Amino acid sequence: MRFLRALLAWLSVPVLCLLGLFLCLARPFNPDNTRILGWALARTGRCLLGLERPLDGYDNMPLNRPTVIIANHQHNDDLFLMGDLLPPRTVAIGKASLRWIPFFGQVFWLGGNVLIDRKRSSRAVAVIQTTAEAMTRERKSLWIFPEGTRSHGENLQPFKKGAFYAAIAANAPITMVCAEAYRSETRGLLGRRRPVRLRVLPPVETRDLSSDDVPELMARCHREMSQAIHEMGTGEWA
Repeated sequence: MRFLRALLAWLSVPVLCLLGLFLCLARPFNPDNTRILGWALARTGRCLLGLERPLDGYDNMPLNRPTVIIANHQHNDDLFLMGDLLPPRTVAIGKASLRWIPFFGQVFWLGGNVLIDRKRSSRAVAVIQTTAEAMTRERKSLWIFPEGTRSHGENLQPFKKGAFYAAIAANAPITMVCAEAYRSETRGLLGRRRPVRLRVLPPVETRDLSSDDVPELMARCHREMSQAIHEMGTGEWA
């Protein structure tokens, strides 16, 4: 049953993305396209997986001003855990190879999200700088996984600098979304997933900071996220 649940959850992704493609074609590059599709993907995926997601601190999420949201990235299932947390007018940073995923890649691009080639670091930095300018000009928020790759439930990996440069350039706060360490554990004959707890931490303001403050800002955010993930622990589940 565990594998059937996982299969159904991931089969729902191209189906919902195909439906979302019509929305994106009707209003291409609208930043709320991603929010709507993310909500549908996350709610459908959690339902099919039998996954509960206790959430703490969502009132810390800025809803009326641009913010740079950073989250720890563990597995592909993060889509189902976090996809419905995007505030209005939020775009995401993703790797360039996403564009080749049928339906998902196309709606990701048409949703106004940003694709970067990590192998071309100078180009990636230029794209993030342009995104920071758009945050200020168009009042968009930005979602990014600062580790750059999946940790598979291990310790929080070192952060890349792009999110922090973007936040300072846009004078936007950094909002941290933390998911406890998890794997695809299930229980019972129905194969329901183990609940995964999330916590949204209070925003870290970046006004009056400069690019020289990036290392200290990165270290602070990494420390606070690591502490929150550790505090959530694995916990007991009924």
